[in-house]
Amino acid sequence: MYKSFYGYLMGIILRYVNNSYDGEELVNDSFIKIFKSIDGFQAPNNASDLQKIFKGWIAKIASRTAIDKLRTLKNQAYVDDLSEAEHPVTHVSVASDLHVQDILKLLNYLPETHRLVFNLYEIEGFAHDEISKMMNIPESSSRVYLTRAKNKLRGLYLKTLVNSYEKNG
Repeated sequence: MYKSFYGYLMGIILRYVNNSYDGEELVNDSFIKIFKSIDGFQAPNNASDLQKIFKGWIAKIASRTAIDKLRTLKNQAYVDDLSEAEHPVTHVSVASDLHVQDILKLLNYLPETHRLVFNLYEIEGFAHDEISKMMNIPESSSRVYLTRAKNKLRGLYLKTLVNSYEKNG
């Protein structure tokens, strides 16, 4: 099982941490949690769905392991006092203008909290209330971080396009 799903979990973990050394440690921590709680996994009635459901289950364990580790490693300064009225949430359609692989590469340039919220909301599909509970931040801060992450990604992507154009043109 370790060999089969190592690469899959490493891909998930690397969305949260920037270096492979931390990624390897978190993947191993995730597998320890997976092996300890494997008896709690509910296999589907349809055997053809087994791998898909199992991958979702281990992905959730891996992403939460990464978040827990980041939370303990760093005393992060959150923007708890932000209100949506002071920093209104603007809807930015990053995904429509960017290619997925470009976004994933640019995520490494975001501040850690922005990257975490973006991953949890846009990639993992968590709601803002779930993110606020996981990260111990107000729900409004989650929205603000997401908006800032999208705006920063858009700026980084445009900068990448300009640099690419200047090199080729």
